[in-house]
Amino acid sequence: MKNEPLSDRYPILCLNSGSSSLKFALYESEDRKETLIAEGSVEPIGLKGGRLKLRNAAKEVLADTPGKFSGHKAAIKAVFDALEKLRLPQPCGVGHRLVHGGPDYASPTRVDPELLNALRKLIPLAPLHLPNEILAIEAVATHFPELPQVACFDTAFHRRMPELSQRFPLPRGLWDEGVRRYGFHGLSYEYILGVLGEEAPARLIIAHLGNGASMVAVRDSQPLDTTMGFSPTGGFMMGTRSGDLDPGILLYLMNEKRYDARKIEHLVDHEAGLLGVSAISPDMKTLLDRRKYDPAAAQAVEMFCYHLRKHIGALAAVLEGMDALVFTGGIGEKAAPVRESVCGGLRHLGIHLDTGLNKTHAGVITTPESPCTVRVIATNEDLIIARHTHGLLEGN
Repeated sequence: MKNEPLSDRYPILCLNSGSSSLKFALYESEDRKETLIAEGSVEPIGLKGGRLKLRNAAKEVLADTPGKFSGHKAAIKAVFDALEKLRLPQPCGVGHRLVHGGPDYASPTRVDPELLNALRKLIPLAPLHLPNEILAIEAVATHFPELPQVACFDTAFHRRMPELSQRFPLPRGLWDEGVRRYGFHGLSYEYILGVLGEEAPARLIIAHLGNGASMVAVRDSQPLDTTMGFSPTGGFMMGTRSGDLDPGILLYLMNEKRYDARKIEHLVDHEAGLLGVSAISPDMKTLLDRRKYDPAAAQAVEMFCYHLRKHIGALAAVLEGMDALVFTGGIGEKAAPVRESVCGGLRHLGIHLDTGLNKTHAGVITTPESPCTVRVIATNEDLIIARHTHGLLEGN
C-alpha cells in the first residue's frame, strides 16, 4: 500500500488488539474534526469460526465475512483487504491503543524500533495486553512498512497525578524500578473531559465501567487519584478480575495451597470478580436478569455496587467533595439498576437521583436541585486515538 501525503482529509485506522480479537475504526480528520467512516472487529483470532464484521457510521452492515484468522498478522491483512474491497479510504496512518506506557511514556509516541524495544521490556507490567498489542504493530509494519504508526497509552492520562497518589508504601528503590500506581482507561477519561469541555466541574469523578472497570478523581481537569494501580487487575471487582486483595491472601494461597505465579494470575484475572462471586457469568446484564431468582447472581451485583460506592466515597475524600459523577463504559452507560443502586447510597454526597431519567439512560439522571450532578456519557476511545495520531503525524 502506498503511503499517501498528509491532506485535509486524512484517514486514520484505530486498532485495539485483544488476546483473541481485533477491534478497529476508520476515521477521517478534516479541519481538526474527526468523522467516523467505518468500524468493526475480527474475532476470534487463532480459533475456528472467525468472522470479520464491518459497518458504517450509520450502523449499516458492510461486511460479515467468515474466515480463519491464524494470528494478528492475518487479521490485520483482512482488515486492509476489506477496506480496499469496499472502496473505503485507505489509511494514511495507524493509531494503536496501548494499555501500558510504563514510567517513561506519558504522551502519544511515533512507533519506531526504540519504542518497540521499550514495549517488549514492559510486558511484565501488562502480560495480558501488551504482547498482542505489539503483535498488531508488527503486523502493520510487515504488510505496510511505509505506513506511519502511533502508540496511544492508556496510562498516559494518569502520569499527571501527584507523586503522593502514584506511590505505594514500599521501599523507595522499587519506585525507581517502576513499581508504582499507573492507572488505566486514560483514553476514555480524556474523551469524557473533552465532551464536558468548559462545563467540566471543579470536582469530578468518572466511572468507566465495563468488563474492566476503574474510576478517576479529577479536579480542574487534572487527575488526582484513580482506583487501578500497578496493573489493570487492581481497584474494585470487575467482570473476571478481583480488584485489590489483601496481600496475605496471596501469601496464603502460595504457602498453604501451593499456588504458583501462573495459577494466581489466572485466579485474579480470569476466575474472580462477578464471575467468581456469581459462579455464573461475568456479564452484568446476565446477572441482572437472573438476580431475582438466583441469590449468587444477586450477591455479585450487590457486591459490585457496594464496591463502587466505597471507592466513590474515597475519591470524594481526595477531592474534598464532589460536584459531578459521570458513568461511562458498557455497564455505566446501559445498566440503569447499577447506577440506581450506587447513587441511592450516596445522598450524603449530594446525589439526588431521578429514577425516571435513569431508566431511560438520559444524559443527566439527577433532579434539578441535586447538589451533585450525575451524567451518563458514551465513551469513544477510538476518536481520541484518531485525534492523537493525526495530530502527531501532522506535527501539531
